[in-house]
Amino acid sequence: MISLSSIIFNGVTATKIDVQVQLSSGLAKPEFNIIGLADRAVKESAERVRNALNALNVSLPPRRLTVNLSPADVEKSGSHFDLPILCGILCALDILPMDKLSNYLIMGEVGLDGSILKTDGVLPASVWAKKNNLGIICPAPQATEAKLADIQDILAPKHVLDLINHFQGVSKIEFPSDTYKNTTDEQNIGDMAEVYGQQAAKRALEIAAAGGHAMLMVGPPGSGKTMLASRLPTIMPDMTSDEILDTSVIYSIAGKLPGNGLITKRPFRAVHHTASPVALAGGGSDARPGEISLAHNGVLFLDELPEFNRATLEILRQPMESGKIMISRARHNATYPANFQLIAAMNPCPCGHLGNAALSCTRAPRCAEAYQNKISGPLLDRIDLHVDVDAVNPWDMKPDTTNKPETSAQIRARVVSARNRQNKRQGYVNALLNGSALDNFVKLSPEMTEFLNTAAEKIGLSARGYNRIKRIARTIADLADRDEIIMDDLIEALSYRPINRGKYGVKL
Repeated sequence: MISLSSIIFNGVTATKIDVQVQLSSGLAKPEFNIIGLADRAVKESAERVRNALNALNVSLPPRRLTVNLSPADVEKSGSHFDLPILCGILCALDILPMDKLSNYLIMGEVGLDGSILKTDGVLPASVWAKKNNLGIICPAPQATEAKLADIQDILAPKHVLDLINHFQGVSKIEFPSDTYKNTTDEQNIGDMAEVYGQQAAKRALEIAAAGGHAMLMVGPPGSGKTMLASRLPTIMPDMTSDEILDTSVIYSIAGKLPGNGLITKRPFRAVHHTASPVALAGGGSDARPGEISLAHNGVLFLDELPEFNRATLEILRQPMESGKIMISRARHNATYPANFQLIAAMNPCPCGHLGNAALSCTRAPRCAEAYQNKISGPLLDRIDLHVDVDAVNPWDMKPDTTNKPETSAQIRARVVSARNRQNKRQGYVNALLNGSALDNFVKLSPEMTEFLNTAAEKIGLSARGYNRIKRIARTIADLADRDEIIMDDLIEALSYRPINRGKYGVKL
């Protein structure tokens, strides 16, 4: 019996799969069976492999050919099993050496002509192979992706014949020489200096970037909400090497990692309001990651928030607290990281001009109340910063040569300094402070505690909202390069929480 190694993923967790191939006698013509809880894509591998063998002028003997994917009680999916199955058959026919192939993790789709085609998950597979002292055999277009895991034994053939020639000593497959390139620079276009006015919103965005806080912007159309949100990545700190690898692994599993590149810039995922729950959370028959996970270590931007299906929005509640999301299916569960920063935007009412006597409709404020109530209270309570983004005065729509607005680089310097203070103090951003850590690092004087308690009682803050005020105050102090929190920090933090459902009866 021949046994080679391949892999499957449960979320980002890898499980080794033994591809066992056995030829047994007793039949007048060849028979090809794949067993081991294989899905349709794996079952169809038999025809792809059979045609690839014909292209190589290799005939199957008149014997029973059985391919078992072990462990047999784990569901297998994906076309990447083509190559290990084909290699196992070639080993059984003494064309390839099993003793050498057993030192590799093998994955790749096989074309009918024997070409080896791209498949998903090469980067995390390479990471797993390196940890388990194995080399990797993968498609040639993904050689650089495998190299990103710093694995030293990579075979990346374009065709099955290349693999045969390599092991028979005819011609060697060269180690990939390409290096990765930055693939996400194009996301971070624009600069904060291009946003005229909106000083309050810019300040809130700076606090959000510094502490990793979720933020909701409410304002009329054309006030700059989307423009502000799209520039958030330009003021955020660079990703660490661990964050780069974690994020790139998710994109590799989702089949969205561009060739020859890592995700080196923080993702900015702008999701349309027609997105389904599966698109946002992830799922499908093979439980692929959704937009929530693709925004891991970056920004998830939801524009026109009340226009989203309510069931879709409610999915956000659990991952916003836990930093991960579990996708459950009848026979498959997968957990993906989801440490994203939520930035949302909305109009105050369907027409968007609530409060503007010249433009608002005659149904205000009742239509605005119904519109804003599409967003549940528990979800709003999880959003740290609530900011009014008013329409920009036309007279402000010109460059100010005497008092130039701050650039993204200037704001980013303060954000990076504040993040460094947080990492040195507690090892993570202030938005994640909880329990004893919150008490230890957010110390309020008796006067400030009395002020916060009185304010919380008057405006009806929940316990969650109360703690979020303290986290925001901690971030404001960090931006000011202060260890202690002062009353001004607390007052500013309170200004970013919804006082009532009440300017015009419905203010968020």
